[in-house]
Amino acid sequence: MQLKLIRNATLRLSYAGHEILIDPMLGPKHSLPSFAGKEANPTTDLPVPLLDVLQGVDLVVVSHLHPDHFDETAQQVLSRDVPVLVQPGDERTFQTAGFKEMHVLEDRFIWQNLRFTRTPGQHGSGPILQRMGNVMGFILEAPGEPTLHWLGDTILTDDVLKVVQDQQPEVIVTHSAGAMIADTLLLMDAEQTLHLAQAAPQAVVVAVHMESLDHCTVSRMDLRQAARDAGLREGQLIVPEDGEDVQVEAKEAVRA
Repeated sequence: MQLKLIRNATLRLSYAGHEILIDPMLGPKHSLPSFAGKEANPTTDLPVPLLDVLQGVDLVVVSHLHPDHFDETAQQVLSRDVPVLVQPGDERTFQTAGFKEMHVLEDRFIWQNLRFTRTPGQHGSGPILQRMGNVMGFILEAPGEPTLHWLGDTILTDDVLKVVQDQQPEVIVTHSAGAMIADTLLLMDAEQTLHLAQAAPQAVVVAVHMESLDHCTVSRMDLRQAARDAGLREGQLIVPEDGEDVQVEAKEAVRA
């Protein structure tokens, strides 16, 4: 398995012979409004050419329709012939846009030799939760590959921890920038990310969704230092830069 962080939550995943693009935010720097009144989003450019992001993709996964996960540029440039996997309730957007093959991840979905299982997420808490809407994560499995749990946009909850402890994934992808709106945490922060890593010592945790939006509060440097202070074993938590590859083989992650 090879994971390339593009930017924010946007990943290219090479898995069991397939190329999967996850949550494409593909517009240039400052092509979206500010979320926190500090700076237009995204706050960084794509680290690789757009054509390189799109080349060879044979499945797109969109966890929810917030613009930092599926922006106008992505809607314009994605091939209508590439299958798309979405959460329930979002399918009309893709049908209207003319995508020819769209699948809804209700519970489990098998595509080619890949098995997706939907997992719960909670995109905030309190009154703001209704405003943020439904989100999803997923577990991905295939013969000969490590089990991947992509958490998506969620804070750490008992439900999230239960899935991790029950399924024992070998790789966990977290959104760990501590994004805040109205003084409410929308994504995992450093403390929650470390709690998850300590609760899943068998897993390699790859923390993404960092340093690309103006409402995020945790930097890569913050998270790496917190991991050192907490005494995590080397390689247990990886915080890749935009454009960086992470390979996972035999339960060990290696930077490419």
